[in-house]
Amino acid sequence: MEWVVLKTDLLFFLLLVGMVIYAWSVSVESHLATTWKQVATRPLGMAAASVFSFFLLVAFLDSLHFEYSVLESDTGTHGKRGEVLSALDIFVTPIRVNSEKTYSAPFAFRSYAKEAIEMPDGSIVRDYPRLLFGGAHLQNPTEDRLGDILTKSCRGALLGLFFSLVICIGTLWIFSLRGNRGLKDTYRLLITGPYARSLYSVGIAILVMFCTVSVLASLAPYYHVFGTDKVGGDVLYQGIKSIRTGLLIGTLTTLVMLPFAIFFGVSAGYFGGWVDDAIQYVYTTLASIPGVLLIAASALILDSYMTRHAADFANLSARADVRLIALCMILGVTSWTGLCRYLRGEVLKLRELDYITAAQAFGVRNYLILLRHILPNIMHIVMISIVLDFSGLVLAEAALTYINIGVDPTMESWGNMINSARLELAREPVVWWSLTAAFVFMFLLVLAANIFADTVRDAFDPRIRKML
Repeated sequence: MEWVVLKTDLLFFLLLVGMVIYAWSVSVESHLATTWKQVATRPLGMAAASVFSFFLLVAFLDSLHFEYSVLESDTGTHGKRGEVLSALDIFVTPIRVNSEKTYSAPFAFRSYAKEAIEMPDGSIVRDYPRLLFGGAHLQNPTEDRLGDILTKSCRGALLGLFFSLVICIGTLWIFSLRGNRGLKDTYRLLITGPYARSLYSVGIAILVMFCTVSVLASLAPYYHVFGTDKVGGDVLYQGIKSIRTGLLIGTLTTLVMLPFAIFFGVSAGYFGGWVDDAIQYVYTTLASIPGVLLIAASALILDSYMTRHAADFANLSARADVRLIALCMILGVTSWTGLCRYLRGEVLKLRELDYITAAQAFGVRNYLILLRHILPNIMHIVMISIVLDFSGLVLAEAALTYINIGVDPTMESWGNMINSARLELAREPVVWWSLTAAFVFMFLLVLAANIFADTVRDAFDPRIRKML
């Protein structure tokens, strides 16, 4: 296999590097460290951060892409010649390759629709045929399926419990080495410290996540846990693959939005006059244009360009990657106006303070005042906006893809799952599991992001911090 770096992979890695640099700056700057310590004392916020970190790990594995060579495709591996797969695809190979003919319900062993089946005596009957993979290991699935599911679930839960205990004990051992104490003394120190409740909540979150993942890993090779779609693809696989798309939409769009919002908001608030009038005119005009129409027009222009230059894209993955980046750019350019208004109002207040007036009186250059005095005092608003806008952008992707102006149809996303489910809900009998799977994954990510966003807001907003 050859390592392939897509454009979104590179941007995602740069984002991770930026997070590491910010973590290092937090450890150096005492005021930032104090604020984040307040975040660490909130049990619910830390549990949500653990869940969000798990989603981030899944997205990281899904961003390590490889392309199968000719020799490997001929040796019986599950990759096709020239196919681009991620590390996550390799880890979840059973649910990726175990495809049925068409729909099947969760944990089913028969198809969801009747077919013409040829009997051993040559007669043709219409019945629900056995699935190729779902429950295929059972000789008598009608009687043995429930017991088999419970056995595999208990086995997976015990394995998840074991791994979670190993993680917790390993973390405790690392803390004991850093503090040069014994394990028992370190444990007593942690459970009596200010972070005791947060550590318990993180431990419970890790236990639940490991048990859930282990149970799914035990069941997925033998059953379609969330059923299959119209072409027989595993819905659980689609939901897992959509995590990367949702995270990229939420993070990359924010990175595109921030430079516009910070530059124009700070400039309008600090300089005032004609600069303020011009910037207000720009963002008021942009905000008055219906966002969906602007995004739809941009998406149509992009589709037209990609159709005329189809030869520039090596494969479907590259085409979907470009469309995802374009969607992030479009959403970022059209969503910076709200934060720009907030920053303008805050800077209008800050520029009237005594230390800013004194700096101007002493002849300090404007760019130094902006860098040393203005920007540090508005970063709490920027931080709060980043974490609060994330969940809204994830939901925006689903809504835009539902009306066919979102990500590429070949890319796995919750929006594409919901878009395909709208026709499935109209058939008889109803196919409900695709919509349910998209809802479950999206709900968990957005809920974790919202809870963590509230915790960060409470810690970074000085007005709320004073009331607590």
